[in-house]
Amino acid sequence: MPSKTTRFEKLLEAVPDALVGMDQEGVIRFVNRQTESLFGYDREDLIGQPIETLLPGPLWQVYSQHKEDFFADRRTRSSSLELVLSGLQKDGTDFPVNISMSQIDTGDVLLVVTAVRDVSRQQQAVRKAGITAATVQYSDDAIIGTTLQGTITSWNPAAERMYGYSSGEIVGKSLSLLIPRDRAGEPTAASAQIHTGQHVVRLETTRVRKDGTLVPVSVTVAPIMNEDGQVVGASTVHRDVTEQRQAFEVAQRMAAIVENSEDAIIGNTPEGVITSWNPAAERMFGYSSAEILGKPGGLLVPEDRADELATILARIGAGQHVEHLKTVRVRKDGTMFPVSLTASPIRDPDGTIVGTSAIVRDIAGEMLPKKEIPEQRQE
Repeated sequence: MPSKTTRFEKLLEAVPDALVGMDQEGVIRFVNRQTESLFGYDREDLIGQPIETLLPGPLWQVYSQHKEDFFADRRTRSSSLELVLSGLQKDGTDFPVNISMSQIDTGDVLLVVTAVRDVSRQQQAVRKAGITAATVQYSDDAIIGTTLQGTITSWNPAAERMYGYSSGEIVGKSLSLLIPRDRAGEPTAASAQIHTGQHVVRLETTRVRKDGTLVPVSVTVAPIMNEDGQVVGASTVHRDVTEQRQAFEVAQRMAAIVENSEDAIIGNTPEGVITSWNPAAERMFGYSSAEILGKPGGLLVPEDRADELATILARIGAGQHVEHLKTVRVRKDGTMFPVSLTASPIRDPDGTIVGTSAIVRDIAGEMLPKKEIPEQRQE
């Protein structure tokens, strides 16, 4: 029957770290394959040698000073990361290492030796994983993990809010639950790209919630790869674009109103420089859009009313509105005509005034006397 030490050593051979067993006098009793690989020795060259062969410097000094305390408390001891420790390879090359020590049931000490370069990679991976987990947890976007066959494997809180399914309800189910029937072919097309390692970026589409309502989304899909670079799944980010789509539709309606209005609708900077000019403004003033954009609004104001323009801009700058001001404006050909002017401030999302929107109505026809209606003759 094999001894306890032999069974223990066989188990340690499978560990990916360099493991070194030493007795309480610092003589090496055991090394695994990773130790041979890391230090460049055959194990026969190391058994019976002092630990300084591999780890010269302060490690043994620290251990010797605290030896009694160490064996009185059998908890694993990790060397401080602030303590500069070096490993020494067979060819004389030294390199920084991180070491932890623990007492094993044979009475010896087991050292776990990891090159600092490997520790750094591990620490970076842990930090990156922590950041990624926090990002997924608190993202406003639905972040969904799937297999290549479309089975849902992860589901963040935003996905719960967006689609109405809890994680317990949806994980393990098919992603097709979120796909409207008229878009059933979309996952197949996306999967074909993901299989080849490509990304699907900002696919504007529609998905369906648990209650059957549809939600417009922008979908980005990225392949998930294993350590060998093989695609093993997909990570999908769904962004609810309901507000953006509504804003776009409102903007389209407003653009149509401006484009087809019979009133001149003119945009200006706070300083009065013309920034937008609709077709009615072209007809009313005689300037094309190309001629007038970037020019001062004072071109449309008679010289004797220059102060009026300054007053209007000051009121707009103070956040006030100007409504139905009866005044006079001048065309490209120099003719003047009466108008009714309404002006409002244009604000950015923070509420800062960034310009002026002016609606100008030609009221020349309204100023003409009405024709008298002839009386009907009695037959």
